[in-house]
Amino acid sequence: MRRADRLFDIIQTLRVAPRPVTARALAERLEVAERTIYRDIATLQARRVPIEGAAGLGYVLRPGFELPPLMFSAEEIDAIALGARMVRQAGDAGLARAAAGVLAKLATALPESLRRDMLEAPFWVATGSAAVPQGIDLSLLRQAIRERRKLHLDYADAEGRRTQRVIWPIAMAYYEDATLLGAWCEKRQDYRHFRTERVLASAVLEERFALPAEALHRAWFVQGD
Repeated sequence: MRRADRLFDIIQTLRVAPRPVTARALAERLEVAERTIYRDIATLQARRVPIEGAAGLGYVLRPGFELPPLMFSAEEIDAIALGARMVRQAGDAGLARAAAGVLAKLATALPESLRRDMLEAPFWVATGSAAVPQGIDLSLLRQAIRERRKLHLDYADAEGRRTQRVIWPIAMAYYEDATLLGAWCEKRQDYRHFRTERVLASAVLEERFALPAEALHRAWFVQGD
């Protein structure tokens, strides 16, 4: 968890707590060490967040404190609401949870009128027909892309023929009927696309590929032109 997110979560926890919350309780909730919570509390107090209390006794947020409202235009609110709902229909459970988390955080921080506009926006998104992949965790796949780690795939093509291969994952494409993984394939020595529902098994390898992601993206886009 990023420190900015942790500081936000500390404020939100204290806002709704009916009694003082100890550093230990906050540390368990946020899965960090108590000393990290003490540093975070000191940081928030230095930023004039009215947190009162002490180590061993617990902390409270003085009544009346509100986070500065996030200001969005009506079009921006519509874009957020529609985008989150589209992500939730993409067949990626990790992104669906993240989209719900984004809406929850924004709903807490937005003024009441904007909160209502976002949560009750009259937009509907059709449910996609993409099969949920069983042989690959899409959250781990996105992490492998970010960290430039190689993947080992057990893959079946449209006729059911199985191959074992090591790939360099560089991008994902979400379509209504399929989720595709774009990668450099060591077996074919070329760029290939893999339908995630055809991955029978996968493993993220410790080995990283050396080429910068930007160079791989440029070559991949050129090939697709």
